[in-house]
Amino acid sequence: MALIIVLSVFNGFQNLVISLFNSFNPDMVITLKEGKTFDTNSLEEEQISKIPGVVSLSQYIEENALVKYQDKQYIVTIKGVGENYSRMSGIDTMMVEGTFKLQEGQQNFAVIGNGVAYYIRASLDDFMNPISIYVPRRTANFSGGFENAFNMEIIFPSGFFSVQQEFDSKYVMLPLRFVKKLLEYDHEITGIEIWLAKGADQDKIQKEILKIAGDRFNVKNRFQQQATLYKIMKSEKWAIFMILTLILFIATFNVIGSLSMLIIDKKHDIAVLQCMGANQPLVKTIFLAEGMMISFFGAVAGIILGGIVCKLQELYGFVKLGSAGSTFVVDTYPVSMQLPDFIFVFLTVIAIGLLAAWYPVYNIRKIDTRILNQRS
Repeated sequence: MALIIVLSVFNGFQNLVISLFNSFNPDMVITLKEGKTFDTNSLEEEQISKIPGVVSLSQYIEENALVKYQDKQYIVTIKGVGENYSRMSGIDTMMVEGTFKLQEGQQNFAVIGNGVAYYIRASLDDFMNPISIYVPRRTANFSGGFENAFNMEIIFPSGFFSVQQEFDSKYVMLPLRFVKKLLEYDHEITGIEIWLAKGADQDKIQKEILKIAGDRFNVKNRFQQQATLYKIMKSEKWAIFMILTLILFIATFNVIGSLSMLIIDKKHDIAVLQCMGANQPLVKTIFLAEGMMISFFGAVAGIILGGIVCKLQELYGFVKLGSAGSTFVVDTYPVSMQLPDFIFVFLTVIAIGLLAAWYPVYNIRKIDTRILNQRS
């Protein structure tokens, strides 16, 4: 029961984290293997867009920059994106204040991570003090002073987003045209983000894109974009599973003790059975079956109870995550029941139960020999 509940909660948190990252990360992204930017003409975007299952492509530029608001300064990563980015990414659902608006006619706006907004004390109501963004010039001349070494543009924020702390305290979203002007780019971009249709064969599409892009480019799916995070989450889940399995293994000493006491209590009955012609394998099978029945019915009962608890939590959320007024993404512990977990837990419990039943049954011969000697 404990194994089912804990694994389901870990699945719930994993799905929650994935959904948060999915609102920011595209289904696939194309970047250079070596270098920072490439010319848009070096990649056949139109050919990629015609691949079945590809819904949309969006060019983007990423670069480190200094943002300044009044007397506050902070180093961020600016990300210039196209007009269709908000429609495809779902980041507009992660807004905590304002709206996701990057441009309106000729006017440009910034959408800032909530962490960045906190550090520079940005406000959406301040129409007198814009945010200044500084980046080094491509042909910087530091001998001429700060003014000549950096390009600077001003912009007003339209909203703050909150996805995950790593993103919230790092990114400032800007219109692609604004970033190109700031960085003095013409046709250079950092990469291309790709969104796929629901249910599309990602592996097949990834191979086709790689074939079109060539050896100069990397094509990463969502799991590859955050490979370290997913590995850590899986490692944590199975580490907890091993700890609980160890506790379960220790708890099976109760089964060993119960069967040992049962065998001692029934030693005269064992002797009678042997006098009636029962051989050692038959006697051992009887007690082994007893131990396996204990493990089997315990496993089934635990799995059913664990499933009921998880379903109730999923429907009603009676176990809260933090106190009232807390700022967690969700209010209750998320759960997600997965069939492989149920099967794996059942097989684990049965395997441990088999070991627990085998040990006392193995010693029946010693007890029987002593009993028969006493009778003789």
